[in-house]
Amino acid sequence: MLGWELPPHNSGGLGVACYYMAKAIAKKGVDIDFVVPYQASHPNISWMRVLSATSIRPGKRKATELAYSLNYDQIRQVQKNYIGFVERYLETNTPDAIHAHDWLTMQAGIRARQLVDAPLIVHVHATEFDRSASDHGNPLIHEIEYNGLMMADRILAVSNITKQLIVHKYRIPAEKIEVVHNALDPQSLGAHHYDMRTYRYLESLRNEGYTIVTVLTRFTVQKGLTHFMQAAARASQRYDRLVFLFAGDGELRDELISMAADLGISDKVFFTGFVRGKQWRDSYSVSDVFVMSSVSEPFGLTALEAAHHDCALIVTKQSGVGEVLNNILRYDFWDIDRLADQLVGIATSPALLSMLRHGAKSEYARLSWHDVAEKCIRAYHHRQLIGATV
Repeated sequence: MLGWELPPHNSGGLGVACYYMAKAIAKKGVDIDFVVPYQASHPNISWMRVLSATSIRPGKRKATELAYSLNYDQIRQVQKNYIGFVERYLETNTPDAIHAHDWLTMQAGIRARQLVDAPLIVHVHATEFDRSASDHGNPLIHEIEYNGLMMADRILAVSNITKQLIVHKYRIPAEKIEVVHNALDPQSLGAHHYDMRTYRYLESLRNEGYTIVTVLTRFTVQKGLTHFMQAAARASQRYDRLVFLFAGDGELRDELISMAADLGISDKVFFTGFVRGKQWRDSYSVSDVFVMSSVSEPFGLTALEAAHHDCALIVTKQSGVGEVLNNILRYDFWDIDRLADQLVGIATSPALLSMLRHGAKSEYARLSWHDVAEKCIRAYHHRQLIGATV
């Protein structure tokens, strides 16, 4: 399995998804060697081998930081070294399947496919169209994605939104792609003892009847946070007892801080900075409403995590998680008036807030990494299955 990150050295949902997916696959008796581009300890992983492709050490604050802090030329050098490691690995190992996650490892997957007679499964968690939130983005990354998708024996997409994007933007046959929605394992999260002192001021506002609205994400153009900030301002004009928690960090942080001031809501907006571990779970626990404001979100694991922590959910229609949840409110990422209406509606209706909280919580419980593992294993044997039907 070729990946770019694993907890605790992850910068986002990709590492989380790979962790739980691989764990579920391993439980079914599959031996997994998981290659990462850095060298670090993974103390909670005993059910697969984690192999370090380079001697790069993870960043102290943002885990690997390889995909989000390095420039493109630096990333390409890391990828080159990653491919070299895979080539050396295959001199003494012959896998039954090659499972590559996203563009960062697609070239290594293609090279492995050239060296051994094993199917290449490309797992698409996000495309460059998603990351750039446009039809543009980096043309070289588009080329890598196109080559990876073309060379793949089977493609796994995290949502129907992602599948349709691959079909329409990259002209890949739909029958080559299978949708495999992500899941959440509540037991793996374990018990969480929320410390109310973490957000003491916000808790005091809750006691006064305020509704806490949270986004927890990377502050990038993909996440639609400027639209969200505008909606927050409009909602606050109509209903005063709303406050907004921005948990995370990214290149748009300073712009968002200035924007809150310009819109006159800086007293209602709180920025946590990058959160991990207990702070990450406390951000959900203090919240009444969780908003996924993404311009393009292939899936959105944070919405399932928020539901687990008893939040009502509002997600954009451009988010794949809306394909597996019904007890949520949805809006187009650009429709700030509709989002403002929904925020005010939840804040002024305890019955609606309660319905959304309990409804989403019951729905995510039926999602299972066991089912994800079954689909992945079926993809590993795809060529044999085709042969058996001829």
